[in-house]
Amino acid sequence: MINQDTTTRPVRIGLQLQPQHMDYATIRRVASKAEELGADILFNWDHFYPLYGEKDGPHFECWTMLAAWAESTSRVEIGALVTCNSHRNPELLADMARTVDHISDGRLILGIGSGWFERDYTEYGYEFGTAGGRLDDLATALPRIESRWGKLNPPPTRKIPVLIGGGGEKKTLRLVAKHADIWHSFADAAVLEHKLGVLHGHCETVGRDPSEIEVSVEIGGSTDPKDGDRFRELGASLFTVGVGGPEPDLGPLREWLAWRDATNK
Repeated sequence: MINQDTTTRPVRIGLQLQPQHMDYATIRRVASKAEELGADILFNWDHFYPLYGEKDGPHFECWTMLAAWAESTSRVEIGALVTCNSHRNPELLADMARTVDHISDGRLILGIGSGWFERDYTEYGYEFGTAGGRLDDLATALPRIESRWGKLNPPPTRKIPVLIGGGGEKKTLRLVAKHADIWHSFADAAVLEHKLGVLHGHCETVGRDPSEIEVSVEIGGSTDPKDGDRFRELGASLFTVGVGGPEPDLGPLREWLAWRDATNK
């Protein structure tokens, strides 16, 4: 069921710099260092409170940070892993993405998901609802975002890549088949193989070539890069290391970058 054509994509390494438990000077410094080391993509996340550690610890907002990264970096692609669809009107989000795309000279990836962290909703006055309802909202939002990009003046500098995160087989993977340029999974290799089979089935239903969708996996901060070989056999080409404060450790990023360079030879 796995389309081996996807393995012809070169390996890319992302860093998710979790915007928690550190001051912005540290975030800026680590972002610049990650670019200097050769990371392909720099991600943050779209939450309002820390996900780990002290629940009321320091934390910064996603999209204002992406605009700052657009100015403070020059080569690395940038994006959220992932934007919560519930937090912004789809047309507004499309305009924000278009603006950051221009600020960055075409380096933005629009990572998006349906949302899950209940505290974000309750503290900021959003309706949490149900997981199914939030996925239905995402299904409605994605065409609106795409439509708004076609109406903006100036338009985006390029077709902004859309990354969708999540592994729900009935709704999320169908949205991936219809709208995503990149699918981000949190699954281990065995589960990923199964999910890819489901995704390919949705692609067949909607008339999409699954090789058009880059497969992205979350590898945390301590996974042995040798484990990437199995993901690579399944067609994954984007591997993201996650780090947070108070002092992010870029050691795992260096190891994965070395694996990338050896694999891409």
